[in-house]
Amino acid sequence: MSDNIQEGEVLRQIEREVRMREGASKLLAACSRREQALEASKSLLTCSTRILALLSQLQRMRKAQILQRVGHRPSEEAVPSLGKVSLSDLRVPLMWKDSEYFKNKGELQRCAVFCLLQCGTEIHDTDVVMVDRTLTDICFEDTIIFHEAGPGFQFRVELYSSSAVEDFSPGALGPRRSSRLGGSVGRSSGKKIRAAFESVAVCGANVGAGSVSPPLSPDLSTLGPKFNLLAHATLTLEHVQEGFKTHDLSLAATEDDPFWLPLYGSMCCRLVAQPLCMIQPIISGQLKYKLGEDLNCWGNGFSVLRGQNLLCYQSQEDMESEDKPFLEIPITQDTVVCVSERDPDLCQTVNIITWHQGEEVTFMLTPPSPEDTQRWTEAIRQHIYNLSRWKQCCHHLMKIETQGSKKAIPARQGSLYHEIVTPSAPGEGHVIPDLSVEICALLSSYYKER
Repeated sequence: MSDNIQEGEVLRQIEREVRMREGASKLLAACSRREQALEASKSLLTCSTRILALLSQLQRMRKAQILQRVGHRPSEEAVPSLGKVSLSDLRVPLMWKDSEYFKNKGELQRCAVFCLLQCGTEIHDTDVVMVDRTLTDICFEDTIIFHEAGPGFQFRVELYSSSAVEDFSPGALGPRRSSRLGGSVGRSSGKKIRAAFESVAVCGANVGAGSVSPPLSPDLSTLGPKFNLLAHATLTLEHVQEGFKTHDLSLAATEDDPFWLPLYGSMCCRLVAQPLCMIQPIISGQLKYKLGEDLNCWGNGFSVLRGQNLLCYQSQEDMESEDKPFLEIPITQDTVVCVSERDPDLCQTVNIITWHQGEEVTFMLTPPSPEDTQRWTEAIRQHIYNLSRWKQCCHHLMKIETQGSKKAIPARQGSLYHEIVTPSAPGEGHVIPDLSVEICALLSSYYKER
């Protein structure tokens, strides 16, 4: 993909998030119930964070283009493969005072809480959870999957809270409005991106920095509930393991804050990773293998490099029928690959030096042509590099549980769109009549895309 195409895609993503943020701000002004306002406020904060991440990506891309134009060559170092990173079963334990939890004394403290999860430019949020002293843990059932993470990823988890005991009424949110969304959804991307820079510039100092995300415009500064950063943690490859594990939280609020919750200072979750090099076949084709100690004894077969093995079959049909390979050559991060030309009749030989059944063994392979030799050698070396970078994630293929994933749910229960826009049955409340058709259509397309 060319630089211009990549930049155009990032600009389109920024424009979409700006439109969604405008829509959420209009909804916030029209909300009549706290649940609606909380969802709209969460959407504002999430969109702001996405815009900041995309703007940073755009800045990096343009910096790289400038360096390239002045003659700076890009690094020729090997680039490791990407992979999927998943976080699930997120739990945040609470530490209530004995008088509050057991004796139910003191003022009732009730907060709305959600998590914002970021890995690179991919950002997801969890559902909002209502928390009071009857709960010992804040539980998020979402399974969040990031599809394009590198081994050097930094997985940031941010816990946001909003006090739910403050007075709430439609008047407190301001008058309802029937104005159209930002004047027009179809305005040029340049204007919207400039607006993004202006509205998010202040946000950059607050989102993820222990303060509430500022609103889109000064008119909304007093509208609705505000989410504040309560605590955060950054997870890396070293934290990945298949089981349930506890991680430290960095607190970003104090007991004097109205949105405060008594945290233990830790969180528990399941963080797993699936490198693409463990999922996808890396290279396949015909190879000759040295059989036994006799240098003149060679056999033909079809091979595929997958996971931690080079699997050798009698034919491609045997591989497709999932028959057991007649030879499995272990490929690990300690494997060494070199090329030799001992026998002119056999062209170049690829020597794979690895550990097999506790002993160092050398396997000799010969591709059909010098071009194939180079292709196999580069692929195996790159694969070894990938395994070394992804470390424990390549010891075996970790399983990612998709059940309960937000993307697997066709309709979000209790979402702002379905709660406000979907017609209610008689006696179950009424639909807010003055939401513009443009906002409804925008939200509808947003939830379909998710």
